[in-house]
Amino acid sequence: MEKIVNDILKEEVYYEKLQNGLDVYFMPKKGFTKKFAVLATNYGSNDLEFIPINEKDKFRVNEGIAHFLEHKMFEQPGGGNAFDKFSKLGASANAYTNFTMTAYLFSCTDNFYESLEHLIDYVQTPYFTEENVEKEKGIIEQEIKMYNDDPDWNVYFNCLKAMYVNYPVKVDIAGTVESIYKITKDELYTCYNTFYNPGNMTLFVVGDVEVDKVMEIARKSNNYDIEKLKTDIKRFYPEEPSTVNQKEIVVKFPISMSMFNIGFKDSNVGIKGKELLRKEVVTEILLDMILKRGSEAFEELYMKGLINDNFGCGFTSQIDYGYTIIGGESNNPREVKDIIIKYINKYQKEGLSKLDFNRVKKKKIGQFLKCFDSVNFIANNFIAYKFKDINLLDYLEVIKEIEFKEVEERLKNHLREESCVISIVEPK
Repeated sequence: MEKIVNDILKEEVYYEKLQNGLDVYFMPKKGFTKKFAVLATNYGSNDLEFIPINEKDKFRVNEGIAHFLEHKMFEQPGGGNAFDKFSKLGASANAYTNFTMTAYLFSCTDNFYESLEHLIDYVQTPYFTEENVEKEKGIIEQEIKMYNDDPDWNVYFNCLKAMYVNYPVKVDIAGTVESIYKITKDELYTCYNTFYNPGNMTLFVVGDVEVDKVMEIARKSNNYDIEKLKTDIKRFYPEEPSTVNQKEIVVKFPISMSMFNIGFKDSNVGIKGKELLRKEVVTEILLDMILKRGSEAFEELYMKGLINDNFGCGFTSQIDYGYTIIGGESNNPREVKDIIIKYINKYQKEGLSKLDFNRVKKKKIGQFLKCFDSVNFIANNFIAYKFKDINLLDYLEVIKEIEFKEVEERLKNHLREESCVISIVEPK
C-alpha cells in the first residue's frame, strides 16, 4: 500500500493496485460523520466502438448502451434490487453515466463496511436476461421522451450538435428510442465484460473509517480470472475537425422566455495529466475574469435586462474534446452573443487586467479549499480526474503556478469567433 501526502492541503490518500487490476484509493477524514464510496468504470456513452477483451475484431454498439447497462446493474439474480439492501443498511445510493465514465456510489453514517461490501458485490454481479432487458427498454424510452421534452436538455445538446461534426459527445447519453430498442442481452454482456473488468475501474473511499478494513474488503473482490484481464481496451473515435458543425440551432418550446447556450469548441485537444488540468484551470480563470458577476460584460448585459440570475458559464475538459458553454435566459439571445463577442475582441486587442487575474486566482484557491469539506465533491472529482491521468490533490499546486500570460494566450486561442455557436430555445 502506498501513502500519498499533500503538504499544502494537509491531506493524505492511501493507494493500492489489487492483483486483479482494481485501483483502490482511500482518503481519511477524521471527525466527519458522513462516509462516501464510489466505484467507477472508465466507460461512458462516447465508447461506441472498441475491440472486446479477448477478441480481435472491432465491435460497434448501439447508442445509449452505457446508460442502459448502468440501469441493469441494479437488478439482482432472484428478483432483488441492489437499492433495497442499501435502504436496509441506512445508506443512500445512486449511479450515473456521463460521456466518459459510469459511477456507482453510496453515502452513509452507519453500516459503512457492509454497504461497501454490497457496492462491490452488486457491481460484480451482472444479471441480464432477454426478459429483463426487454422490460427496461420501455422504462428508458420514457426517460428519453422526458428529456426530449425538457428545454434545458435541448438547449444544451443542440449546442453540442452545433459544435461537433462527428464526435459522439453530440449524441444523447441515453441514446435514442430507436437505438435502445436494438440493444440485446449479449451486447450488454460484451460491454460489461470489456469495460467492467477491474483493470478499467477505480474504487474511492473517503470518511472517518479504517484504511485496513477498506483495503481488506476491496481485496476480497479478487474473484476474476486474472489471465483474461491483461488486454488493454482498444477504443475508436471518429476524426473530429476543428471547425464547428453549424453556427446556430433554434427550436421552439412552450416557455415564457428564450433560453440560450453559446458554445466555444476547443481545438487544443489530445492532452491529459497535469497539462490538461492546467488548461482547465486557465480556462476557468479566464471565464471568471471576463464573464462572471463583476465583469464588464456581465454588468452591461445585466443593466440592459438581457440576462438574469440564471446566467452562467463553464468549461468542460476531456482528453479528446473540450468546450466552453455560456448559458441563460434572455429576450434577445443573439444580442447577448454579440455583446460577449464584443468584449472578447476588446480584451484580445487591449489585454486583460492583471488585478482581475490575481483576484480571481485567489478566489479560486479559497473555493477549492472549501470544497474539501464535502466528501461528495472529493470522491466524484477524484475519480473523474483520475480517468484523465490527473491527481485531484495537484489542483491547488497548479492554480498557484498559473501565470497571467497563460490566461491571455488562452483568450486568443480558445474564445475565437469561428469556433463559436449558439443554441436557442424560443417560446412557441
